[in-house]
Amino acid sequence: MRIEAYNQVQQLYKSQSSRKTQSSSGSARSTDRVQISSVGKDFQTAKAALADTPDIREELTAPIKAEIQDGTYSVDNETFADKLIRKYEEMR
Repeated sequence: MRIEAYNQVQQLYKSQSSRKTQSSSGSARSTDRVQISSVGKDFQTAKAALADTPDIREELTAPIKAEIQDGTYSVDNETFADKLIRKYEEMR
C-alpha cells in the first residue's frame, strides 16, 4: 500500500471541494422555508397532549393494588376463562 498515493488523492479532493464552495457562495442567496400542514399541527398537538398524560392510570390501578397487598384480591376463574377464550377467537 502506497501512502503517498492516498495523500495525493486527498489533496486533490480538498482542492475540488473548496472550489465548489467558492462558486456557490457567489450566487444569489435563496432562503429556505418550512410549512407545516394542518395535519402536522394536529399531530404535534396530540403528541404534546400524550406527553403530558401519565403512562399508568392510578385511579384504576390503586384499588387493585390495595386489594393485592391486603390479600383480598380474587379472580373468578370462570369469567377469566371466558374472556381468554373470547380474546383467542378474536385473534384468529
